[in-house]
Amino acid sequence: MISLVAIKKERELGLSEIGVRDSKMLPRERREELFKKINKVASEVLVDKIYPEEINRAMQSNISLNELEAVRFSKLFDQLDNHTSVLYLDSPDVIAHKFGLRVNIYSSKPTMVVGVKSEREKGTKYTKIVAEHKADSRYPVVSAASIIAKVTRDNEVKVLEEELGISVGSGYPSDQQTINAVKEHFKNQKFKRYIREYWVTMDAIKQQKIDSFY
Repeated sequence: MISLVAIKKERELGLSEIGVRDSKMLPRERREELFKKINKVASEVLVDKIYPEEINRAMQSNISLNELEAVRFSKLFDQLDNHTSVLYLDSPDVIAHKFGLRVNIYSSKPTMVVGVKSEREKGTKYTKIVAEHKADSRYPVVSAASIIAKVTRDNEVKVLEEELGISVGSGYPSDQQTINAVKEHFKNQKFKRYIREYWVTMDAIKQQKIDSFY
């Protein structure tokens, strides 16, 4: 789940005033409260859902998750109606600015990555791309986007549990309830299409199943 939040400069301070911060630092109820407030304060809020089936196909084609995210972020960015002076990105790449370069390549809008030298055309209005690690804890607008993405994801998990009739927990690899659900149901074809095949946790679960025959 990825999200972009656009806000006018003069309203940016309002995000901190309503308590926006990194979604991982907030309880679920508070995130849901802020979700509504962010939608009122922001100029635009965009969300894109990347499902496990798409991730599996990408990785089978040797397309990394970081690359896939960059493609989808650039598409979201291109959908923004108004010119954005700065695009802040929480970089998943080991070298932070590499993610900015990926988005720069895939976007159809004129952009320049801060910290990277590039040629610029005179008279062209560029968007500066700032790609940093832990940007969601440094920039309120990125924190806001992380809250939008997290609440949307939580809602998707609820729908999934209702559809499957299975409690899957948070869906994160650190969640033992999620691990237990995958262990018990990973051969269920209906459940399997919601699982990331190329996942360290999934590899460990499959290995356990193999070891149980020895």
